[in-house]
Amino acid sequence: MSYGINREQALELLDQHLSNPNLVKHCLASEAVMRRLARQLGEDEELWGLTGLLHDLDVELTQDDLSRHTHETARILRAEGVAEQIIDAICMHNAAAHDRTRSEPLHHALAAGETMTGLIIATALVYPDKKLASVKPKSVRKRYKEKLFAAGADRAIIAECEQIGIPLPEFCDLCLEAMQELAPELGL
Repeated sequence: MSYGINREQALELLDQHLSNPNLVKHCLASEAVMRRLARQLGEDEELWGLTGLLHDLDVELTQDDLSRHTHETARILRAEGVAEQIIDAICMHNAAAHDRTRSEPLHHALAAGETMTGLIIATALVYPDKKLASVKPKSVRKRYKEKLFAAGADRAIIAECEQIGIPLPEFCDLCLEAMQELAPELGL
């Protein structure tokens, strides 16, 4: 199925709009997580992957202004002819800026998955070798319970994995597995 953009074009957009390599890595990690979740749930991997890859396209442009974040991405993607399903899910990962609540599995998966990437990376960075390969699922689950650890990783948003039918322990495992497969590209 065509979504008005392919992965190569999405990567070109990231290159045009994001200069911070860590933001690009976050988008790649989110893509990997979304593809893994789609596979687990029998959903469209391309749709979910592109959504994860493009979700923070405007972060540098909006300069952490959450009231504007995703609005610029929506504008950019509409101009490119990207499918509304992708744009809607991207908008809903910052639902507060759109005065709506997440309602679709894709919405919940993106919000939970992209937030979980931060918790997993923070977990890897406390290991002596700072490598994802060293991180065990049990460690991620333990760190999830530590509210002060990676405090920016909103646990309530991560817990939305339950709304797509994936229990939190399994969600931690799936996300870590997806990111470990991508570890060389992430530099972890």
